[in-house]
Amino acid sequence: MLTVNIICIGKIKEKYWTDAVSEYKKRLSAFCRFNIVELEEEKTYNNPNDSQISAILNAEGKRILNAVSKTSTVVAMCIEGKMLSSEELADKMSDIALSGSSTVDFIIGGSWGLSDEVKRRSNIKLSMSKMTFPHQMARVVLSEQIYRAFEIMNNGKYHK
Repeated sequence: MLTVNIICIGKIKEKYWTDAVSEYKKRLSAFCRFNIVELEEEKTYNNPNDSQISAILNAEGKRILNAVSKTSTVVAMCIEGKMLSSEELADKMSDIALSGSSTVDFIIGGSWGLSDEVKRRSNIKLSMSKMTFPHQMARVVLSEQIYRAFEIMNNGKYHK
């Protein structure tokens, strides 16, 4: 059974977001082992300069890379990534599963994004949209799209 992790910086504080993620986690249990790995967010300064932002990205990037398995397929969620339809994501997930990879790690960075090192480690760069979303919402939307992908792969009725 495939293991799917969402490795993310920061914690969700609002109950409505945690409830939504919990619902998709429950639904996904029929298809995969699904985990949310929350990593500590680096302290951000008011109006940080470029070197402070770089230090934040590097510190968070190290935490992310320590959480990623050496053999997992890594999907970096980043603005410069490719946008996929739900069907295309299902095809990617199917390809990953058929390739013999047992773990897929989706990475959601902190408020400044992902370090170059994390992006270099990724096998796939994926963008949800040209729009910007709060990280909590991105986690919910990604969880839903992962669930939808499994439903598509299994000819479920969820995706119409």
